[in-house]
Formats: sequence, structure tokens, C-alpha cells
Amino acid sequence: MASSSFYCGVQSKRFLVLAQQLRHYKPPPCSWDDNEERIIEEAAGKFVSQVGFQESVTRVAQNPEKFRSKRAAVLICLFEGDAGDLRVILTKRSSRLSTHSGEVSLPGGKADEGDQDDGDTATREAKEEIGLDPSLVNVITVLEPFLSKHLLRVVPVIGVLNDRKAFKPTPNPAEVDAVFDAPLEMFIKDENRSAEEREWMGEKYLLHFFDYEIENKRYLIWGLTAGILIRAASVVYQRPPAFLEQSPKFKFPGLVDK
Repeated sequence: MASSSFYCGVQSKRFLVLAQQLRHYKPPPCSWDDNEERIIEEAAGKFVSQVGFQESVTRVAQNPEKFRSKRAAVLICLFEGDAGDLRVILTKRSSRLSTHSGEVSLPGGKADEGDQDDGDTATREAKEEIGLDPSLVNVITVLEPFLSKHLLRVVPVIGVLNDRKAFKPTPNPAEVDAVFDAPLEMFIKDENRSAEEREWMGEKYLLHFFDYEIENKRYLIWGLTAGILIRAASVVYQRPPAFLEQSPKFKFPGLVDK
């Protein structure tokens, strides 16, 4: 949650209002009932690694103990741009990585035993990946977990960069090729966005892609990262996206041939 240093370090009234607003954020309740069949892990894992959905709309939310060890956190680090807009720090993963190479992601990673909470995980990973000093980030709140590959629980942590000029990105070349920022509101607007309809086990859903250009470089933001940012923007701006998200219902038969 927002600490006293937040109120001392951030001069913008906009961020003060934002912190107060998000401090009272309550994740939506799980929509699954006791009679629904359990999810098939391997099949679902392959699916949500591309899409990224809130855990609250999946069967996993009914049995969180099973997935407690599979936890990660990402940092949604916000700052006020020159035009007064809210912007979020993003990375382009190294092309040398064995998984998701070259894709856009939020700073973050798996939890370590020494992490006290999701905020610790997200800020520690951000320091390792892009050289962002945790003392420069004031954690405000966390959103509901999302699901990634193999049902890894990814917790989005919203924080504010309290001294923009003090942050000098130093990407870890083993993990990150580039560090850039994008307007948060972009992820609830129907501009520079495309979608593909996919089908999985009889359920249709939309896969969203955001095409973004900054400093003559183009980035494609999609999958889990896009899903998290759509949700974060909806919460911060307190309005739904201007497009249909169309998530699947995650209802599966009791017996599925893997």
C-alpha cells in the first residue's frame, strides 16, 4: 500500500488521488461454483500462456492452495509523462532467451523465499532486469492474480515512480533488449489495436494486440502483458475498455484426453 514517503515524494495531486483511489480497490470475487469441473492443467496452461486472464474468472481460484508455490509478480510502474499522461514502463525481452524471446513484457518474475510480499518480488525483479532502484517506487496496490504458462499465478503490482529523473534504465542484457514506456490509457482505447478470434475446446475468445511506436521503434504488446494492462487501465481510469474483451468461460468436461 502507499507509504508516507509516497505523499512526501510525489508532488502531483493526480498521483495522490490515484493512490487514495487504488488503496480501496477490491478484486472481484471468484465466479466459479462448487459444481464446476476442475481445470485440466496442461491444456489450460498452453492456452493462458498466450492470452492471460484474471484468476478470478478461472477454476483455479477455488483451490488456491494447490498453486501457492507457483507464484510470480510483475511491476506496473506508473509515472507522469511530459504531456501529463500516465505512462507505464515496459521491456522488450532479450532475443537470446529460450522462452518468449523478443516479446514485450512488464518487469517481474518468480517469487523468491526471501520476498516478504508480491511488492518485494516485483521491485526486486525490476531492479535485476532494468536497474530500477526499489526506493524509487512506491507500491500502491496489487490487482487480482492472472494466469500464465503452466498456471503460474502472476500478481500485477501497481507502483508509482516517485523520481522520474533519478531512474536511469540499465537493462540486463541477458534478460532485456530494450526499456520503453507507453501511455496506460492506450490499453482501454480502441486505437492501434487489433484482435484475432481463436477457439479452444469449443470456447471462442479474442486475442488482443496493441501496435505501438516510440522513438522510431515499433513494439507489439499482446498476450498476458496486454491482458494485465487492459485490467490495470480499467481500474486506474475507472471505466471498461472501449472494445469487447471476450474471455472464455473456462468450463471443461470432467474427462479430457490430453
